[in-house]
Amino acid sequence: MNLGRAHLIDPRLLPLVEPTSEFYANRPAGRGPANVEELLAVRARLSGPTPADPPAAEEIASAGGRSVPVRIHEPVGAPSSGVVLQLHGGGFYMGTAAGDDVRNRRLADALGVTVVGVDYRLAPEHPWPAAPDDCETAALWIAEHLAERFRTSRFAIGGFSAGSTLAVTTLLRLRDRGVTAVDAAVLQFGTYDLSARTPAGRLIADEFFIAAYAGDAPDRTVPDLSPVYADLAGLPPVLMIVGEADILLADNLAMAARLSAAGVDVDLRLYPDAPHAFTGHPTPMAQAALDDIDSWLEGFLGPR
Repeated sequence: MNLGRAHLIDPRLLPLVEPTSEFYANRPAGRGPANVEELLAVRARLSGPTPADPPAAEEIASAGGRSVPVRIHEPVGAPSSGVVLQLHGGGFYMGTAAGDDVRNRRLADALGVTVVGVDYRLAPEHPWPAAPDDCETAALWIAEHLAERFRTSRFAIGGFSAGSTLAVTTLLRLRDRGVTAVDAAVLQFGTYDLSARTPAGRLIADEFFIAAYAGDAPDRTVPDLSPVYADLAGLPPVLMIVGEADILLADNLAMAARLSAAGVDVDLRLYPDAPHAFTGHPTPMAQAALDDIDSWLEGFLGPR
């Protein structure tokens, strides 16, 4: 894997920089809540999620003695060619599966796949390991019902920001259980060192979301919290998406290098001048990244 900038940025993206920068010029940089009081105030101000058409089906996924609510988007008018377990972002302390309904419906329609969102428990009310427990439960439920319920054998896991961290911990838990059902994973700008032990991790060491999520964990280098420290061998192919202006860029580069060193097939793509969470914004750069994700996933889940 070549980590040089010229190799990671596709030249076709360069003309998209100027129109994308115009969007961010009129959009002040955001920051996450700095304490519990700010977090509760932000949650209280949030409006309801935009509904998808058709709406998601709500179910309870159960496996291994645990249960978690999920939202399921089936393709319209054709059998599903695969299942994508999509884990929402929000710093482990905000966000809902319903908040991703429009995004997940778009993916279901674009690829003809079933997309499952998970309402994992949020910090600080439910610190680690509550969220990875819930994501593992949903993944095990899908793996157990691929043929019977979803009529497919193909399965991918995707994550957005904190959801990408949870996607990696879910992959590691499945691997350690001997579950080999997952064919691919898409990781959008996750955070992989919550311990502040690496140079990349130190850049976000003071962020409240880390303390809220880690709770009283005595060692934040445990792989289930900070997957950059994990033995990553045996994971499925991974597409990593990150913006050049993302504070998590170094963390993503480090994770990509560790995945590659472990023998994992990694496709790392860098998007010029794009900040954190850029694929959730209405810009040409975001659309290019979403198209790239669709094309890459179709190679694993699309009709054969």
